[in-house]
Amino acid sequence: MKDVRVLAIGDLANNSAKLKKYLKRSKIHLINFPWNTPSIVMDEKDDVEFFTSSYIPAQLKKINEVKDKYDICLAISPAGARLAYLADLNYVIYFVGHDIRTPPFIKNVKDPFAFDKPVYSFNFFERRFYKSVYDMATACVTTGHEAYSNLLKYRKDGIRIDHSIVDLSIFNSTIKPAERIKEKFTFFSPQRIGLFKGYDIILKALPLCKTEFEILQVNWFDKRNVDEEKFCNEFLDKIPQQIKLIPVMKRDDVAKYYMFADAILGQMKVGNMGGIELEAGVMKKPVLCYYDPKMTYLIDGKEITAPFLPNSRDPKELAQLIDKIVLSEEFREDLAEKEHHFTKMLTDPEKTAAEWDNLFEKIFIKYKNINRNSPTIIKKLRIYYFLITNRLYIKKFKKIFKIKL
Repeated sequence: MKDVRVLAIGDLANNSAKLKKYLKRSKIHLINFPWNTPSIVMDEKDDVEFFTSSYIPAQLKKINEVKDKYDICLAISPAGARLAYLADLNYVIYFVGHDIRTPPFIKNVKDPFAFDKPVYSFNFFERRFYKSVYDMATACVTTGHEAYSNLLKYRKDGIRIDHSIVDLSIFNSTIKPAERIKEKFTFFSPQRIGLFKGYDIILKALPLCKTEFEILQVNWFDKRNVDEEKFCNEFLDKIPQQIKLIPVMKRDDVAKYYMFADAILGQMKVGNMGGIELEAGVMKKPVLCYYDPKMTYLIDGKEITAPFLPNSRDPKELAQLIDKIVLSEEFREDLAEKEHHFTKMLTDPEKTAAEWDNLFEKIFIKYKNINRNSPTIIKKLRIYYFLITNRLYIKKFKKIFKIKL
């Protein structure tokens, strides 16, 4: 069978870039949105194409121009799925974050890990539109116990792929450390600063610590809503003395800072591991990351509990662990070894690639074509409905007729 050609739309965490390096029976090409910060952390060598406009009809025009070169579509984020739906494609949605925990079609949906206020302010028609986007997906895939449980609430045919990928060509223990002077024990924190990542817990823990250390924190803020923005502004007004902000960097440089640091400070809110924690674990660095033991991982058919610490969101426990990491080399090495063993199993690139190759091949065999081939009038009505629900002026609808359907 020929290689399956996959058009990926949207990617905030280099998932497509990592997959494409290891897939054997599929070829991925990514077109990403012109987001400044995520764009910065992607390397030019990843062959990523970016939309030249933030205007959705222009993005849709681009997708319709290139779609026939591909067999199926992979959408990461509701924005990517929205375009795939409007372009009438056979698309797989890969949920890697809060997009399935707080789906945009639920009225007044709140993020249990970050906000007291609703995540979206969508009206009835907008929510109905996004429900169609999620429902019309050819397949929905996610990773981990928590995300999969949320997916099953809306799609009984949801697919779980817990195996992940760490790009071993970048993140490995042979990388040379970043060239800078180390004056004291150093934590590296490349995650975004914000409530969702549990930075409020970190700030409460720091005054409780009895040891001296430095945190090299990437200057990257999560400002998705008013609450997050307020938190970030307050943080900037009074940055704790242990924290030193450093610029956003390429992934190659992130790997160098992993090697430079004595330990890694991860997220403290959600309860499972993201890319940062897995990358550092593979590189044999001790990682502090809140992990809920109820969020098991499916590895080779078995439910596995991860060894990451702490297992609570209590700032006191985090402070005690920080001090223990700083003071005890034996504790650091033991924790790093356990986390390394787990992450190596979870991020086996051959097994991960095989699962995705099998999925893409199965979908291609079933549908044969990236296009759903819905009637032209249906495709146009979807676009009209989307523009109307987003409160655009009717005069802008005329631009739709310039899009090749």
